[in-house]
Amino acid sequence: MADAKIVLITGANTGIGFQIVRALYSADKPYSVIVGARSLSKAQDAINTIQTEFPSSQNQLSPLVIDIEYDDSIQTAYNEVHAKFGKLDALINNAGAQFEQLHHSGTLTEREAWNQSWNINTTGTQIMTSTFIPLLLNSSSPGPYLIFITSGASTLTGTETRHIPIDRSPAAGWPKTGPGVPAYRSAKTGLNMLMREWERILKNDGVKVFGVSPGLLATGLGGNREFLKKIGAGDPVVAGPFLRDVLEGGRDGDVGRVVTRDGVQDW
Repeated sequence: MADAKIVLITGANTGIGFQIVRALYSADKPYSVIVGARSLSKAQDAINTIQTEFPSSQNQLSPLVIDIEYDDSIQTAYNEVHAKFGKLDALINNAGAQFEQLHHSGTLTEREAWNQSWNINTTGTQIMTSTFIPLLLNSSSPGPYLIFITSGASTLTGTETRHIPIDRSPAAGWPKTGPGVPAYRSAKTGLNMLMREWERILKNDGVKVFGVSPGLLATGLGGNREFLKKIGAGDPVVAGPFLRDVLEGGRDGDVGRVVTRDGVQDW
């Protein structure tokens, strides 16, 4: 489809990324979605599931092996997308990870957990973005989209209300117990500044840069889906239509901000 909007989504085989692919594939507007995953089998499994669910869709899904933890994987993926498509109309930086559970279980040291959190959620996203920017600038759309999937846990202002479990102060004494994801939320807060920098850098190129905070959703992030459900997390399916609305211009008045389904997230 010559008029299809070409969208690349990282971490697209599961969770929020999967729901974005699903929403775009089932849309009544033409999309060609590049399904990024760390292995070909994961990407293809996601594609097969979605195509089975929506057998009448005329949109296109293409698998892409990409692991944003590794520069060579990012470069190889860029070469493949450049050769096949020559451009992007949207890049959705969705891939992310949370390592607190691995630290608490003794699998990772504290330093390893923090370094990995920043490496994937922030540094890897930066390398991914800087590598693929030339393809966004090749877009024939009036305003290509660059989107960073962030988190409600990344708001500094929000920590003052202490209305969610990870914001509440534990009892006095040491060691501390209870929920807490400081490495993850710090990296996502850094991601918000990364988004602001790219908005500044690309302002005169006409690229529409957003942070998107889909809300507390019961994904497999950090392996704690059941815990998330217990504290009120919603169904990840809501993220798909939300992101599709952003890509179709529904939130263009909030370029450069972190948008939520209800408005704009406080810094």
